[in-house]
Amino acid sequence: MHVPDGFIDAPTSAVTGVVAAGALAVSLRGARRELDERTAPLAGLVAAFIFAVQMLNFPVAAGTSGHLLGGALAAILVGPYTGVLCVSVVLLMQGVLFADGGLTALGVNITDMAIVTTVVSYAVFRGLLAVLPRGRRSVTAASFVAALVSVPAAAVAFTLIYAVGGTTDVAIGKVATAMIGVHVLIGMGEAAITALTVGAVIAVRPDLVHGARGIRQRLQLRVNGALVDAPAPTAPVAARTSRRTLWITGLVTSLVLAGFVSFYASADPDGLEKVAHDKGIDKKAGKHAASDSPLADYGVKDVSDARLSGGLAGVIGVGVTVVAGSAVFWAVRRRRTADASPASTLNTGV
Repeated sequence: MHVPDGFIDAPTSAVTGVVAAGALAVSLRGARRELDERTAPLAGLVAAFIFAVQMLNFPVAAGTSGHLLGGALAAILVGPYTGVLCVSVVLLMQGVLFADGGLTALGVNITDMAIVTTVVSYAVFRGLLAVLPRGRRSVTAASFVAALVSVPAAAVAFTLIYAVGGTTDVAIGKVATAMIGVHVLIGMGEAAITALTVGAVIAVRPDLVHGARGIRQRLQLRVNGALVDAPAPTAPVAARTSRRTLWITGLVTSLVLAGFVSFYASADPDGLEKVAHDKGIDKKAGKHAASDSPLADYGVKDVSDARLSGGLAGVIGVGVTVVAGSAVFWAVRRRRTADASPASTLNTGV
């Protein structure tokens, strides 16, 4: 789904850049309300995890692969505003360091992969939670459906952007049919990864999952053949896993996925690449501005061993993303604290 340079004309790319900039400004303000001292470190980790899992292309059809987009996962774990920032950090790192996704198309990619996926998935997620029984299983099930819907939604968004500013003369109906069809299949993989990840985190630290706030799994007892809610505990239940342990486990998992497992990912083109080649959308694709980067195409320059080269690139990518993401989210959190201090002082004086 990473749109290269040359697929979309300059005026449309500029407009999507303005849209993306506006959405990022709104997200920075919204993230202040979502992030605190507990969730800010998790947000940086989520960005690194999305980067790592995006390297794991999985086969979806003959000659076609797919990978995680991550909008639904980020929105449910750390909130929709922070989710937009998480995916945007990943896209920026990929475009600048790894020549993945055009730099002139960065606005297109943020609009499509960060904004659309996050907004659509979180709306579906919240809508489902409003009608499902309140419990952790409902959160996991809603995560699956929300992620599934978000991927074809991104395909629709790309199709609309292409209809406005595509640089090649291809019937929009053919583009829509091909894009939506293959991305429904990719959405199944996205849904499985999202639900498994959300389920794993909610099992050990439900208090850190933004989408699970307010959800309490009450213990039920069978009394005279009927299930009744057990009395609420008088003291809070201790978390199964500390935040530090969760963070370290998540980081190690991301490093292993990007540094080792990625070598076994599918080498087939992803959904957009396949459609672009088959339909002729890529006729005017340009050379990436960062094609001479020492990490271009997810390999380390001058390292001849393919496995070592890709593994090192993946590890470097995870490291850079977690550092960049953590810096952004800690800065947002500090801004929230700074904004709250004058109000607190004023209230104390009154």
